Amino acid sequence: MMNSFESVFQSNFKRGAYPFYSHLRKTDPVFAAWEDGEHTTWIVSGYEDVLELLKTYSFIKNQSKVFPNSEGNHDLPLEARVFQHMMLDVDPPDHTRLRKLVQPYFNPKKIQELSPRIEAIADQLIDEMKVKEGVIDLIDDFAFPLPIIVISELLGVPTEDREKFRRWSNTIVSASDNMDTDFQGDVREFIEYLTLLLKEKKENPKDDLISNLVLHEEEGEQLTEDELYSMIILLIIAGHETTVNLIGNGMYALFEHPDQLEKLRMNHSFIETAIEESLRFYSPVDFSTARWSAEDMDFKGKRIKRGDMVLASISSANRDERKFEDAGTFDVTRKPNPHMAFGYGIHFCLGAPLARLEGKIAFEKLLSAFPAMKMVGNHDESNWRDMFLLRGLRGLYVELDA
Repeated sequence: MMNSFESVFQSNFKRGAYPFYSHLRKTDPVFAAWEDGEHTTWIVSGYEDVLELLKTYSFIKNQSKVFPNSEGNHDLPLEARVFQHMMLDVDPPDHTRLRKLVQPYFNPKKIQELSPRIEAIADQLIDEMKVKEGVIDLIDDFAFPLPIIVISELLGVPTEDREKFRRWSNTIVSASDNMDTDFQGDVREFIEYLTLLLKEKKENPKDDLISNLVLHEEEGEQLTEDELYSMIILLIIAGHETTVNLIGNGMYALFEHPDQLEKLRMNHSFIETAIEESLRFYSPVDFSTARWSAEDMDFKGKRIKRGDMVLASISSANRDERKFEDAGTFDVTRKPNPHMAFGYGIHFCLGAPLARLEGKIAFEKLLSAFPAMKMVGNHDESNWRDMFLLRGLRGLYVELDA
């Protein structure tokens, strides 16, 4: 059995992850994955244990509270500071204040108003797919452009720049703790882009989210400059990455389980439960972002020291046999389905209503437009991207008219 962080998380780990998670849940549900001097990185894999981890205030997001020397330094370049002020990585009251600023744009009623526009974007992408010949990549031609166009329009950024966002996003979500030259260069380019965009929004504000954030920043009461940059970067990345993976992973699971695909084709009333099952079965977010132990404590029989990093395995929790009957079975009719694909507690994904709506529209449109669509090649050709936190496909190659 693999017993070190380095050997566990190899480049091909995603393919064999679920048997490993199952082994952890049975034998070592709070797993010491990596020891570095006096501190340990822990991975929590069971459903109830992950639930407790995500909701307890004993594990915090702000690293500077346990490592005072890591407190933000304004002498650092902006491309380094933006990662110290992201809403994902702060605790109340800062988290409460930041989330309150953007929450109105993502409440279910507001998101539902976007439905006609999302349908129009999906229809346009499908029309473009219909005129292509041969094998197409469902990720490049549909799963990626749909959510990036939606979030770009919501934020007020040019949709023609979506390939830039894709590159910058991939750099950031794939990065290790060490910010190498490529990482720093891409983040610097992202910041330079946003600097020009913010200048334009200040001079010519529109009815979009970024213009409203700029207004708050200029008021000087709720949003600092660093927080403004951090918020926009987070919204651009989180606003499309989860949905790209939801659509891609969900369609991949359907192709892997033709009986479930046929059931869904015959009865679209199962689409909403199919979305939830896709989120559970191949969770778009594999691991939570880091939390830190605020104090020495005992957690599920393990001694966790102040300053230890603790990660929740969302994918493992969502396959826990003690919570889900036939947890390893993909069932588009599964109900109830209390998965944690969007997290839990105060850091529950802000964009969950948008991702669910986009996923529902995507499945409905694809299944209606291409009833004979099938995956091309064997499963190994649809490789998982090499990302620790997220689970998504490099490509998903299909024939539209089999």
